Amino acid sequence: MTTNPTAEAGTGTRFEDLPALMSLMTGDEKHGPAATSTLDALWVLYDRVLRVAPETADAQDRDRFLLSKGHGPMAYYAVLAARGFLDPQVLPSFGGYDSPLGHHPDRTLVPGVEIASGSLGHGLPLAVGTALGLRAQGLTDPAVWVLVGDAEFDEGSNAEAVAFAGAYGLERLHVVVIDNSSATHGWQGGIAQRFAAEGWSTATVDGRDHEALYRAYTAEHPGRPHVVVARVEPKNS
Repeated sequence: MTTNPTAEAGTGTRFEDLPALMSLMTGDEKHGPAATSTLDALWVLYDRVLRVAPETADAQDRDRFLLSKGHGPMAYYAVLAARGFLDPQVLPSFGGYDSPLGHHPDRTLVPGVEIASGSLGHGLPLAVGTALGLRAQGLTDPAVWVLVGDAEFDEGSNAEAVAFAGAYGLERLHVVVIDNSSATHGWQGGIAQRFAAEGWSTATVDGRDHEALYRAYTAEHPGRPHVVVARVEPKNS
């Protein structure tokens, strides 16, 4: 682990360095479990899959990543700092009155952030709209990724988004579900089965296994949107 994460982030930072970056963010409302549950999935996406960098963050043909699981964004901020979107020096200001790093990400304040998020159930419908809008513009190359929590499926807006995306064959849409057994109701038969019933390509993997995540992220799914259910330890375990 680096001894000075604020000096070295963004210049060859490794996954092993992320806890040190996260440790710079403190406070009573940091939602630590919500953040750490996403860390591996976010890292593999930004390190090996997403075609976006600080210098291309506004490029029309960039991949889009939407964080729907917006509460507890410490892991997201740490990964953005590691990949050069954020100056690590700002991390200790997390949650401060004058800090750009709020308890929910703000797209107008944080470089690389596509949506302001936090209210459960909004990110997936926004991702569907993003994918549909790109298709309408003839931009068929950019991929749209959205990370959601399993508890978000208690919201009816997600059921509608899943059904619409499957029916319209939004193959550039990808969903990562962090399943930490926090849903109140859940979906009968499991998360992946519900997506499959709506015409999606699906994969369920260990959310801490980087190679399994990478294989699932890069699986071919012509003509269909794709979901990766990343199972991690239960929220309060």
